[in-house]
Amino acid sequence: MSQHPVQQFTPQELADHLKDGLLSFPVTAFTPDLAVDEDRYREHLTWQARQGVAGLFAAGGTGEGFSLSPEENARVSRMAVEEAGAHVPVLGSAGGSTAQAVENARAAEAAGCQGLLLLPPYLTECDQQGLQAHVDAVCAATTIGVIVYNRANAVYGPETVARLSEKHENFIGFKDATGDIEAVTRVVATNGDRLFYLGGLPTAETFALPMLQLGMSTYSSAMYNFVPEFALEFYADVRRQDRSAVTEKLTRFVLPYLDIRDRVKGYGVSIVKGGLKAVGRDAGPVRPPLQDLAEQDLQDLIDLIDAAGIRPQSPSPALSAV
Repeated sequence: MSQHPVQQFTPQELADHLKDGLLSFPVTAFTPDLAVDEDRYREHLTWQARQGVAGLFAAGGTGEGFSLSPEENARVSRMAVEEAGAHVPVLGSAGGSTAQAVENARAAEAAGCQGLLLLPPYLTECDQQGLQAHVDAVCAATTIGVIVYNRANAVYGPETVARLSEKHENFIGFKDATGDIEAVTRVVATNGDRLFYLGGLPTAETFALPMLQLGMSTYSSAMYNFVPEFALEFYADVRRQDRSAVTEKLTRFVLPYLDIRDRVKGYGVSIVKGGLKAVGRDAGPVRPPLQDLAEQDLQDLIDLIDAAGIRPQSPSPALSAV
């Protein structure tokens, strides 16, 4: 467990820091019987925090936050702060009902998280007034920075975002997973530099270069979990707007990776844990309702990583040796 002091950021300082670096969501390690595997999770966080990423989001989508109980969410967030917080800002995640999201937010702040990603409310249709009330409740429940996740049943209009920005100083970011260029353009045009904007479409590398043109200077990379050097190089190419380098990396690894991901629904998370197994850093299985990669899919991923020449340079720990 890390004994170093955690970096402290005001909400605005956090936004300024996150907008100019790659972001990632560490997987949550599970034992074969699907309990949280604390040793492997801490080990993974230690590795992730030292690779050069700008921020880590605990208990998010790639971290299977949807499968965590509120107690597990709080415990996972605390472990992330303890292991990574001295090196990189850690953000928690909040989801479910408004009451549960408020509970998650308070627990994340108590754990020492510097910010929070607010996921869509659970399984209900939402209009703008209801979405605003949902975010109002979460922002009012914590002093740490809050980023909304614009996807599924939580699609925020530009005026709603503007009202939230005006009302809550700790409302700092807008993460998009819709890919609706017109709608995102309206949000950015209406709110300008008051917020920072990040890409959140599945396998964000595919969309990173065009979304940069809309003002999204960063994105969350799931593949950073298992090929961090490649993910960071890709991000650097995007920020330089080096189209030929981006295209080469898309062709060499990202697009074939998507072909494997798209074979089964839910593989977007499963393939990340498969990638960790492939590079000798096994983080255990996924929890239902997700399913692990089939044996052939895992072998295809291993072969792809080797063919692309992107195995991590950092040696695999003995604990994770396969």
